[in-house]
Amino acid sequence: ALFEELRIAFIEGVARQTDLLERSRCDGNWAMACMRLKGLAASFHSESLLILAEDALLSAPGEPMVVRKLKSFIEDMCSN
Repeated sequence: ALFEELRIAFIEGVARQTDLLERSRCDGNWAMACMRLKGLAASFHSESLLILAEDALLSAPGEPMVVRKLKSFIEDMCSN
């Protein structure tokens, strides 16, 4: 039961930061959401999320490909 609660918290956290990225229009907000994603990746030992977050950090704010990849990551996590 605890594992499932942690999994849900992880997915919700990634979804929340992805939403912030999608709505972000300035470098500061974009970078902050990326760093939070990196923190989630580190906390939950998710190398694939860490790679996505680093790619996002190197991208321009609002980059649609980054957001699509993160949404795909969330969908994959929800289907498992």
